[in-house]
Amino acid sequence: MAVEDMVIRITLAVIVGTLAAIVYSIRVLILMERRVARIEEHLDNIAHKILNEEQTIEKAMRRKR
Repeated sequence: MAVEDMVIRITLAVIVGTLAAIVYSIRVLILMERRVARIEEHLDNIAHKILNEEQTIEKAMRRKR
């Protein structure tokens, strides 16, 4: 009976450890996804600034002609 209890405890410990690792991995993935989203937002802002600057330059070039 004591051996069965030990096997059950070890099995439960492995299951709990695995679940904890899965939860931690999901947490890390969520944090990484947030960082990537922030980076994408910054890149989008930079692209819009570049587009606006290009349009300003094109307008200036048209006026000179």
